[in-house]
Amino acid sequence: MRISEVQTPALVIEGAIAQQNIAAMAAALPGTRLRPHMKATKCTSLAREQVRAGHTTFTCATPREVVGMVKAGVGDDLLLANECVDSIRLQEMAALQDNALITVAIDSEETLQAAHAAGIQHVLIDVNVGLPRCGIAPELAGSLADKARSLGKTVRGVMGYEGHLMMVADHSERLAKVEACMTLLRSAANDVGGDIISAGGTGTYNLHDNTGVTEIQAGSYSLMDTQYAQLGLPFTQAVFVIGTVISSSTQWAVIDVGLKSLGMDHGNPSIDGHAVWFCSDEHTTFSPNEGAPPKVGTRIRVIPAHVDPTVAQHDAAWVVNGDDVIDRWAIDLRGW
Repeated sequence: MRISEVQTPALVIEGAIAQQNIAAMAAALPGTRLRPHMKATKCTSLAREQVRAGHTTFTCATPREVVGMVKAGVGDDLLLANECVDSIRLQEMAALQDNALITVAIDSEETLQAAHAAGIQHVLIDVNVGLPRCGIAPELAGSLADKARSLGKTVRGVMGYEGHLMMVADHSERLAKVEACMTLLRSAANDVGGDIISAGGTGTYNLHDNTGVTEIQAGSYSLMDTQYAQLGLPFTQAVFVIGTVISSSTQWAVIDVGLKSLGMDHGNPSIDGHAVWFCSDEHTTFSPNEGAPPKVGTRIRVIPAHVDPTVAQHDAAWVVNGDDVIDRWAIDLRGW
């Protein structure tokens, strides 16, 4: 099958490039030093490639990702790195604890009690290290861990996400700010106990040699996007959205890739050799940097600015080698 035969808009992964990215990260963070984050790909087929590279522990953003990974038999140690108080979803995860080690992040007595009522055995204390999102104050982490143990929970350690630092442009500045955040996390870890200090992401994966962090939660590295490309990381763009030119004038052209097939929170996508004007619901309007606009029917590769929500817009990804389709991977962990 050729890519020209695939209906558009279509999510496309260059298989060889994704494999190179996975291998590069596995060399830098082998085995359980990396806990790949499923929020970036939501695809158990891609996760199996990460298992082949030596990774057996995974980070999940949603209960559905946890349940889907267990049912697919991928990974033996799954962390829900997100708070949850939904009793039904917590019970669904608890019912699978004989099949995989499932750990749930907590940052309050309410999230602890919800996990306890559902029968979740293993928890990780989520610590606020500077990102104004989830996480308990570092000085309160030990107390929450004590409460969890009093209920019979196994407290595996701490996590803290320095997501607000991922795109700090200057390497030295990013390194210094990461260390400041991890000082808070190490302090909490001393109070909490356990073996795990979990942090990081694609933008800071190589800044934790001396932070005490035991595992990195990177996900976007396998596919990449134009935002992370700004950092000069050793990973290459592997994911695209293929569109078809459906209208063309003397100055611009329009393809059938729009807001409903792209993650737009990090700005407009890119098209090599062209200037993107704007995206609307079902369309992207663009013009060539030189020459005439492409003709109606031309296939165009659109490069997303943010891989995670882009992938989540699609039911499947077509794995390609150039113009040849070599596989179809279901994006089977979409939704909550």
